[in-house]
Amino acid sequence: MTRLLTMLCSALLLAHTAVAQTTAQAAAQSAVGLTLAGAVTRALANGADITTARANLQKAQANLRAVRADPTSPITTLTQAEQDVAAQSATLDATKLSVTQTVITQYLNAHEAAQSATLNAAQVALDERQLRIAQARLAARVATALDVSRAQNTLNGDRQDLANTQAQLPVLEALLARSVNLPAGTNLTLTAPPAPPKLSVTLATLQSGLEKRLPTVVQAANGAAFAALQVKLADNDYTPTRTLDDARTAAQNAQRSVDDATRGATTQLRDAYRAAQDAQQRVPLATEALANTQTSLSNAQAKLRAGTAAAVDVQSAQVQVQQAALGVTQAQGGVWRALAALGSASGIDVTGLVK
Repeated sequence: MTRLLTMLCSALLLAHTAVAQTTAQAAAQSAVGLTLAGAVTRALANGADITTARANLQKAQANLRAVRADPTSPITTLTQAEQDVAAQSATLDATKLSVTQTVITQYLNAHEAAQSATLNAAQVALDERQLRIAQARLAARVATALDVSRAQNTLNGDRQDLANTQAQLPVLEALLARSVNLPAGTNLTLTAPPAPPKLSVTLATLQSGLEKRLPTVVQAANGAAFAALQVKLADNDYTPTRTLDDARTAAQNAQRSVDDATRGATTQLRDAYRAAQDAQQRVPLATEALANTQTSLSNAQAKLRAGTAAAVDVQSAQVQVQQAALGVTQAQGGVWRALAALGSASGIDVTGLVK
């Protein structure tokens, strides 16, 4: 009997150990550490939109090879096949920039939400202390019940902000996990984004060749080129005059579409460039604000040691430092977002993350 019990206990122990190992392995597999550059790289390699755009380009290239190999292919069919390759190539490049913009935005949203949750928790702790102080002052008859009520209301509001931020965080991480093609439920650990690069390219450089990079303008230009070809083919003595007139009208309409698309793209590019410049100028302002709060904290700590300030004053200064630090993070994130938007608007990567 003793031997049987020993064997049974051993079997149960082995089973428990196996379950524990399996659980630990599953947890390890579901935990993924990401950097901003790594997230973009994963999305560009495995994202659904990128995969679709690549497949469409390969299909267009295969069709062009077939058309070129066929000696009976008319010029119109060949032109359309060539234009399709150009359009799909521009679409793939634009999709890379669009996906990069999406991933950067989602990564920063999740990272900033985590920072906000830390700040909110510190604010709640400060509120709780201030509520206790208000209650003590009320008991000493140097404060009113209204002071306590206000402190309690502030605490309740900040607790709700904390709960809301904590609830948003897994949703934001799930959006990012989907963009980088990770399984649902993956536990993400996000590294703080690096400082964004300086905007060194000029607006004139970004505007140059815009009509060859943006899909909307490329498609409009293809339409105008094909319409011009139709005019050329109809301009002879064996095609009805009405056909030629219709072709000319279509070519004029197509050219207007090109002009309109170009103007719209140029305006959007200028606005994105201005936004990027503004975002970069806000970083030193946020950095200076952080330095000021750090000085205030040092002063509060010195006063506490000298007996001329209370511990709650130091705690309040510490929260202000955390808030200013979040301001720097958000300002740098604003630059990343603006650069990503500028890349999408110009068709040129200015983030340095698209490989």
